[in-house]
Amino acid sequence: MTKFSKLALAALFAFAVMGTTASADVAKGQKLYSKKLKGACGFSGAKFAAKHTQDQWEEIKNAGKFADEVKKICPKAKFKDKWTNDMYDFAYEYASDSGNVPSC
Repeated sequence: MTKFSKLALAALFAFAVMGTTASADVAKGQKLYSKKLKGACGFSGAKFAAKHTQDQWEEIKNAGKFADEVKKICPKAKFKDKWTNDMYDFAYEYASDSGNVPSC
């Protein structure tokens, strides 16, 4: 292998690894909702996510008010800021206008 081939292969591998670890995860958000928030909210993840459309969830997240919205929907819930990205992906994926229904 030439030096260029090795470098290209290493760069490709690095981009593949960075792309998967840097992104949030819908499944992780669904698991977080099921384990941490479902009991406090008193309703399923489908009802939680359907509180807003995808555009509304996106506006809430971009405004930095996602945690506040979760607390507004589920006042008894203890929400940690580190869950925001995964929970946002979950809420966005299963929003009222998405046509998707979660299993939780």
